[in-house]
Amino acid sequence: MTEVEAVDSHESHLIERIRAGDRGLFHELIRPYERSVYLLAYSVLHSPEDAEEVAQETMLRAFTHLNQLRADVKFKRWLLTIAINEARMRRRKDRKHLYESLDAVQDRAPEGEFMPREIADWRDIPSKALESKELRRAVDRALMRLPPIYHEVFLLRDVQHLSVEETAQTLGLTAAAVKTRMHRARLQMREELSPFFKKRWIDRLPFRKGKNPW
Repeated sequence: MTEVEAVDSHESHLIERIRAGDRGLFHELIRPYERSVYLLAYSVLHSPEDAEEVAQETMLRAFTHLNQLRADVKFKRWLLTIAINEARMRRRKDRKHLYESLDAVQDRAPEGEFMPREIADWRDIPSKALESKELRRAVDRALMRLPPIYHEVFLLRDVQHLSVEETAQTLGLTAAAVKTRMHRARLQMREELSPFFKKRWIDRLPFRKGKNPW
């Protein structure tokens, strides 16, 4: 059994027990995704307070509607879909005067013209430095500087490791749009983190090894 299959099997077991009445296990079920739910909400709302409220609402909705989760849908994708939908609804409801045309503009607009200014001459760093607070802060800053349309895709693909198809379904995009946004998100992240990395920087980040860098 692969690691992914083991995780899926464990989550399925937890869900069965929660549905059977062992509700105390719900926190164990959602614990691996709490930070990503918050960051996903923040990427839409750009407000720590609003993102925290949306994260809490997401967990509550997941808990109260867990019986509606289909067997053919992974819990992770289902939870993150709830998060992105809750965040978008909050944005439309609370900030309509600021964001009422944002989605339409994003749908019509090209994917952007971002080109990295620094690509070559990156420095290698010792692997133990990947755990440093300095790098963690740099990754966090770089993530927060990503435009929302890239931030969402980056979190789902490179932090939560959803497939292109799962990411497209979660965000309501085409697979081609996901690939384009992912490519540009990585370029921007690479430029932001260029003082730390050389060559395959994305493989060096802690979350590529199953760890969150936060």
